[in-house]
Amino acid sequence: MKNDTQVSIHPLARFAATLRWDDVPAAVQRRAEDLWVDWFGSVLAGQAARPVQSLARFALSQGPAQGPSEILGRAQTSSPMMAALANAAASHVAEQDDVHNGSVFHPAAVVFPPALAVAQSLGVSGIQLMQACVAGYEVGIRVGEFLGRSHYRIFHTTATAGTLAAAAAVGRLLELTPAQMQHAFGSAGTQSAGLWEFLRSGADSKQLHTAHAAAAGLMSAFLAQDGFTGAQDIFTGPQGLAAGMSTDADPGRLTDGLGTRWATAETSFKWHASCRHTHPAADALLQVMEQHGLVPADLAQVTCHVHQGAIDVLGPVVHPGTVHQSKFSMGTVLALAARHGHAGLGEFDSEYLAATTVALREKVSMVLDPEVDAAYPRRWIGKVTVATTDGRTLHGRVDEPKGDPGNTLSREEITAKALRLIAYGAALSESEAQSTVQRLWQVAQWPRVQHLLGQG
Repeated sequence: MKNDTQVSIHPLARFAATLRWDDVPAAVQRRAEDLWVDWFGSVLAGQAARPVQSLARFALSQGPAQGPSEILGRAQTSSPMMAALANAAASHVAEQDDVHNGSVFHPAAVVFPPALAVAQSLGVSGIQLMQACVAGYEVGIRVGEFLGRSHYRIFHTTATAGTLAAAAAVGRLLELTPAQMQHAFGSAGTQSAGLWEFLRSGADSKQLHTAHAAAAGLMSAFLAQDGFTGAQDIFTGPQGLAAGMSTDADPGRLTDGLGTRWATAETSFKWHASCRHTHPAADALLQVMEQHGLVPADLAQVTCHVHQGAIDVLGPVVHPGTVHQSKFSMGTVLALAARHGHAGLGEFDSEYLAATTVALREKVSMVLDPEVDAAYPRRWIGKVTVATTDGRTLHGRVDEPKGDPGNTLSREEITAKALRLIAYGAALSESEAQSTVQRLWQVAQWPRVQHLLGQG
């Protein structure tokens, strides 16, 4: 590319362009496979949701009507960009996709859809797919950490950092040079977008966020391959990402332990089908109820001691009017967890506005806790104070919610979770789901990435 020799290549662009599967430690390779299977359950659980169907219809209307890449849960195929858009929308709606605590970023929803779509179109191996996805995770997580807590108050990090994550994954599949990868980052960064305002009215924007990030990141990589140039200092330039989207950006986070600290392995699985900010308190409440033999009728008041990020995201949702909005209601999530022992997809669908749920919801409040806030986002501590109807005051604390790296899911639990999510989405029979999931575990042995659901 013109003037490439005069440009200083950012270490993150060089890393993403040159990462090989053999460079990734075996334990991290296994975690990447775990995340891959976990993602598949989420995308099939979400594919039938109304906002996803709308985005999928849009994608298919833009064509082509048939292409090399599958839209999961549908018989139709399309171009890589349109398949990535539709599948990314489906990945984030069930609120069961993975999350990296330190960056407050959901990598799977914006990395696997564009990588899979392009891998299918190129016919690359499973190893090539997975090395590209690890590149996407490492880049997206570091960009999210770089942008900091101030960014997350206004911007949905999965939408913003996710655009660069998608560009990194697709760029690795296209075998971009480090200079080309840097141009892809520049084009992706200038398209980064996604605002939290949608939560106040329960709008569908969250699915648009992941759809746009996946498609825009994919486009950025293909354009870079074709010689299209992007900003060369998209991160810290005077009119770059930090200047426009953050007041506490830390450029050191972009290269922190690059090649030795594997952020992919730090990624958490989601156990409850709700915003991750609700999980620590939900687990802490369940701990109290189990330890003291409580039932929902025993709960007079539940105070959640939380970090500021939880207040910023969950605070606007006072009276949830939709199933998806209720997943951002601390009171609703804790009410469902108290009633059922977990807050799952079925419980949200049928019980989020039930009289018992609403009554419990109104007993839940949030307060800012200095210890919890100081630990966030590196650690998501759950603390609750429970006042019982018989006058007791009880305390619960969870330092690692279920699904965090120190309290992770086994492969058996990941498989069971994926099968539950697939059954919820009703796109596959039980036997089809089981055989497909077992095949997905073998992704690193695939000589060629083909359609996951057997349409091609």
